[in-house]
Amino acid sequence: MSELTDQLEAAGQQRLAASVQALSGEVQNRLAMQCAALDLPLVTRLVQTMVRDRQPDAQHGEIRPAVVDRLADHPDGRAEARAVGEQALRDNRVAVVLLAGGQGTRLGFDAPKGMFPIGPVTMHSLFAIHAAGVGATRRDYGCDLPFWLMTSPGNDADTVAFFEKHAMFGLDPRTVGTFVQGTLPAVDPATGDILRAAPDQLALSPDGHGGIFRAMGHAAVLGDLEERGIDVIMTMQVDNPLMRPADPELIGAHLMAQAEMSTLVVAKTSPEERMGVMATVGGRTALVEYTDLPKQLEEARDADGGLTYWAGSTGVHCLDRSFAMRIASGQIDLPFHRAEKKVATVDDSDPQAPNAIKFEAFMFDALPLAARTATVEMARAERFAPVKNAEGPDSPDTCRAAMCARAGRWLAANGVTVPDGAVVEIDPRFAQDPADLHGRVPTDLVIDGPVYFPPPA
Repeated sequence: MSELTDQLEAAGQQRLAASVQALSGEVQNRLAMQCAALDLPLVTRLVQTMVRDRQPDAQHGEIRPAVVDRLADHPDGRAEARAVGEQALRDNRVAVVLLAGGQGTRLGFDAPKGMFPIGPVTMHSLFAIHAAGVGATRRDYGCDLPFWLMTSPGNDADTVAFFEKHAMFGLDPRTVGTFVQGTLPAVDPATGDILRAAPDQLALSPDGHGGIFRAMGHAAVLGDLEERGIDVIMTMQVDNPLMRPADPELIGAHLMAQAEMSTLVVAKTSPEERMGVMATVGGRTALVEYTDLPKQLEEARDADGGLTYWAGSTGVHCLDRSFAMRIASGQIDLPFHRAEKKVATVDDSDPQAPNAIKFEAFMFDALPLAARTATVEMARAERFAPVKNAEGPDSPDTCRAAMCARAGRWLAANGVTVPDGAVVEIDPRFAQDPADLHGRVPTDLVIDGPVYFPPPA
């Protein structure tokens, strides 16, 4: 205990050290264990630079349109990229990481978001659909395709229990793993003192999706992938059931560009759509959040009348494993951002917001740090229909409608009669693209009610 309090005091956290010393018994032990788990050198650096020295977040340089590989418009390019990606899968060079740390709060769903039922006919969960896609890819390419989920401290146990309850959705338990997103403490905005949510509990919050690099390093995920010979990590968001795990076209485009980091984009539906856009900033590839894009650029049009800044990020990336390892080990510093928040704390007598500073890292901030990047477009209707809100845009209704519409297009392309608005669900193990349906469905089939195409027996 004495060694711990000495470390806290050396880090400038005399107030927290005094709080530990003032406690006793199990209450003291619980707080001490949380303090011991802190990355004190990192916290000290963030407090010094972003609170005590009050250095602002880095400002954007000159913003220009992104250079985009528009696979959606080039069938030949798509075929070449697909062939390269498929070979990488057969060669066991690919792993998938599902970002699954969120709760379904905005959906009115009191559980991990991945447990949300989204199947238009089956009401299968987001987790079930992604796992089915992983299983189909393993079967189709004869590959191992390790499947990792980045959870959060608040939902890891529920996520693991859900997968176990459903027998890992048919996947070998040895090939599915979870690692927990890191946390950082909230600090006093005036002093940088680490705050407590309770006498024996630090005020901790997730360190942002950019924490994936440190989390993969701490959990030895990156070392495991290196031993397996895997050099491509595809990361994807749990809330987008249209996204294909280990999409061979995206993987192929990433490898053909010899990129250290690649981003999947789709065309924005309007200037006001709340999506970060890919751009070239100060000569480097970067994502500009919609809140940071000047209005004149947001509304800018090209000679054909289309949006100049149209390339909306889906949050799907491919990472070169060695690049991820350099960030995880601290050889490359990923920037952090400060956010002023209201936090329940026993260390603050003034309950007015904001009363704390939280620190977050964003995964897309790694883009300007990469030696080479690729920005790859795919058709929005094929790959992007997130479920984020209880109603309105990006809601369960719009997501299920997009799933049905895509299934209908695939069936129609194979001669099936599909009326407008048909409720159709295709299990990823039955088909992951229109070509998979060839010979599997009778061409005289007429869809006349809700239909589910299950995995082959």
